[in-house]
Amino acid sequence: MIRITENNDWVVYCILGSIFAYIFMLSVFQRDANIKDFLTQKVDDSSNLLPSWLMISIVRNVLIATLLSQFVPIVPKVFTDIQVGGFQINKFGFTFLALLVFDILHNILTFLFYASVGSSKNLKGLTLASSKYYFVESIGLIIAGFALYFYPVDLVRFFYIIILIISCSFLLKNLIYLFHNQPVLPGKWYYKFLYICTLQIVPVLVLWKFLFY
Repeated sequence: MIRITENNDWVVYCILGSIFAYIFMLSVFQRDANIKDFLTQKVDDSSNLLPSWLMISIVRNVLIATLLSQFVPIVPKVFTDIQVGGFQINKFGFTFLALLVFDILHNILTFLFYASVGSSKNLKGLTLASSKYYFVESIGLIIAGFALYFYPVDLVRFFYIIILIISCSFLLKNLIYLFHNQPVLPGKWYYKFLYICTLQIVPVLVLWKFLFY
């Protein structure tokens, strides 16, 4: 019998591509800023916020897909039936597309929510705060992805660790939004909790169920 060694070169490409994307973002969009400058900048001093946020969001989705695709049980048949040039969508592609569609819908609903409650001016603060948080989170995702694919780990235990880390990260993000020293969430307290419940907690639960059940 011939043992076929798993090829994880694609993981290296994803990690290196993410690192180079961040270097490009800091050099071009943030005008040669270092990581400390980017993480400490204020809303009024931020530049090229939208392209920076888009790049960070895409990199984050790639890294999360790299990490979670190892644990996604199956790719639904409706996706496997789609073939382009003889290629079929795999677990990584399915996870990445799910995250991408989730992000697009989530951002559209967030914009509509802020506009409907008269807090559109806070969207810039939310964008900057989320960019900083996702940037730091991406560094942790790079480390976790490298450990998963290139070190002998117990997959079941590692999966539960990932669930715990994601849950703590989600809680920390919302606490930062709530207690940020700059306006991030809508001004009135009931709008803050309405946003967290309807546009943070519920969509994440729906995405998790879609991927793993």
